[in-house]
Order: sequence, then structure tokens, then C-alpha cells
Amino acid sequence: MSTIKLHDLNFSPFISEDELSKIVSSLVKEVSADLEPNEVPLFIGILNGSFLFAADFIRKYPNNCEVSFVKLSSYQGTESSEVVNELIGINEDLTGRTVIILEDIIDTGSTLHKIYDTFKNKNVKQLKIATLFFKPDVYRKELPIDYIGKSIEDKFIVGYGLDYNGLGRNLPAIYQLTK
Repeated sequence: MSTIKLHDLNFSPFISEDELSKIVSSLVKEVSADLEPNEVPLFIGILNGSFLFAADFIRKYPNNCEVSFVKLSSYQGTESSEVVNELIGINEDLTGRTVIILEDIIDTGSTLHKIYDTFKNKNVKQLKIATLFFKPDVYRKELPIDYIGKSIEDKFIVGYGLDYNGLGRNLPAIYQLTK
């Protein structure tokens, strides 16, 4: 892994493919241990950033499950806009279901707040949040995060589904903005 350039910014290697795979496997073990073996949870990936994480998570999940996606957006360039727009919603009946949100990264918590608002009137059995990355230094909400893959500093990252103005999602590892 070497430094890469996306648009006008340089990014350095931060988390390897191998480490990402281990983080996802650990999250899968935690989630599956908390659920009944016969329970069929609905995993909901938050697009666009979580699509690779969600795919790897679902492939590693050992029991029956369903998957769906919702598209929310709050980033402009390298900064969270704090304004979350719901672009695509959920069509499934969620009554009495265990819903587990698969999020790529939680920083300020604005997207998470929108997720809780979206699901609070859906009569779910339980709503749990699993995030690949968490930035505790900038998290400003009082909402629970059930599963955290890795806590990281508040530095901008790309790769493995995360982008900078559309570029970098296809990178198999995580790169961090170089100052």
C-alpha cells in the first residue's frame, strides 16, 4: 500500500484489507452471539458507504437473515454537512422484527439520529446499530451504538466503500487524509 491521490488530496495507508476482514469477522461474531439462532434479522446497509462492509458482513453471517438498504447522505467533500437527506426508504414490513443497521462510519451522529427517527414508529422488536468505524471525539448524540468495529481519530478516511467526492470507494483498504 502506498500513498494515493484523489482529486486534489493525498491519502496514506491506514488499515489493510486483512485487518478490515478481521474487524468485520469480529462484528459478525458479536452480533450473531446476541441473536437467537432461529431469529431472522433484517440487516439494513446505509448507502453508499456501507455497501462493501454490508456485503462482507452478510457473507460471513452464519445464520439466516434478510438484507435491505437505505440511502442517506450528509457529507460534502471531507466535512459532515450535519444535514441528513433521506433519499431511498425502507419498503419491508418491520413489525416485530430485529433490525440491525450496518453503518460504515459514525462521527457526529447526525446520520444515526436520522436512522433512529426513521425507525422509531416502525414497531420493530429491537433496533441495533453496528458500525465499522466510530469517531468518539466528535460524536455529539446520546444514542446507543451496539457494535463498534474500530474506534478511530477524527481524520478523514477513504476506501472500502468510503469516498472523497465520489472517488476511492473501490479501494480494498482504508486510507487516511495526509495533512
